[in-house]
Amino acid sequence: MSIILSSNMAYNTVRQRAAKCISLLEELYGIPQAEERDPVDLLVMTILSQNTSDTNSLRAFARLKSTFSDYEQVLAATDEAVAESIRAGGLAEIKARRTKEALFRIKQDAETISLSFLADMKKEQAMAYLLSLPGVGPKTASVVLLFAFFMPFLPVDTHVYRICRRLGLVGESVALEKAQSILERVVPVDKYLSFHLNLITHGRRICRARNPRHEVCPLQDCCDYYLHGQKP
Repeated sequence: MSIILSSNMAYNTVRQRAAKCISLLEELYGIPQAEERDPVDLLVMTILSQNTSDTNSLRAFARLKSTFSDYEQVLAATDEAVAESIRAGGLAEIKARRTKEALFRIKQDAETISLSFLADMKKEQAMAYLLSLPGVGPKTASVVLLFAFFMPFLPVDTHVYRICRRLGLVGESVALEKAQSILERVVPVDKYLSFHLNLITHGRRICRARNPRHEVCPLQDCCDYYLHGQKP
């Protein structure tokens, strides 16, 4: 009984801290508004974002879109041509192959390169389908489902993971793959999008991986990293 009570108390404490952080971030950056996004664009963009900077992945995606008129052309092109178009994003050969394999599977399943059919699925089914695609992990699938279909998933990228560990919303030893399920329990569903986007902005501007700007951070009072002497 005491173990259950202790666990519930800890859970409620983390939820309260998450709510405070969400409020402070929205005061600083505003409440992000959802924009209508093409799910295949989101899928490709997120594949290209793996293991590279935001700037480089966006350059790679823009070049891909300017080089090929549509995804049918991408699919028909050689791996080498696709890789050359996304060179700026790094790991070009691997990402070109993964992108083409994912597009091929989608066309094979839907008879067109579209993910619109996911809107008719339950969220668990939609997640399982995306995870079955080559090169697609939980973060990529969650980005597509949250931003294209507004399904309740909370993507955890490197910014979100780093900051949530510093804030104490997930434990220091919690692996990246486990962080999402924990955060989806402590963050209100209607705040998933706001929490995700504002943490990314915060990670770029203030809570950087190196030399975080503690002096201007509004989250000081609820940040374990700051309060406990900036643990590595």
